[in-house]
Amino acid sequence: MEGEEKKMERIEKKEENMEDVGLKELSKKLKEFAMERDWEQYHSPRNLLLAMVGEVGELSEIFMWRGEVAKGLPNWKDSDKEHLGEELSDVLLYLIRLADICGIDLGDAAIKKIVKNAIKYPSKTF
Repeated sequence: MEGEEKKMERIEKKEENMEDVGLKELSKKLKEFAMERDWEQYHSPRNLLLAMVGEVGELSEIFMWRGEVAKGLPNWKDSDKEHLGEELSDVLLYLIRLADICGIDLGDAAIKKIVKNAIKYPSKTF
């Protein structure tokens, strides 16, 4: 069995190669991850939504009782920022998986929504 240090090195190398990953690539990796573990049977839209809501709750806990925080979180410890990144990632990954299971191209839907919002809320610049 592989030692913990070697496992971490492999994971870190994979992370280095995934800097500018897009939604489609994340969706593909999530599908592979689920298939390798035989988790697809549990990935119904309802289950994924409830899991994502749970993660949003965990994300909310990080900000609870802190009051307003400055952009960039300048007064936060690195460990707090790392924890925030993990919880944000959990929410994002469940959202991407939910969209995939529902047959929604999340990138396309997001662009269309931005266009709709631009029409609904026009810029005040001339």
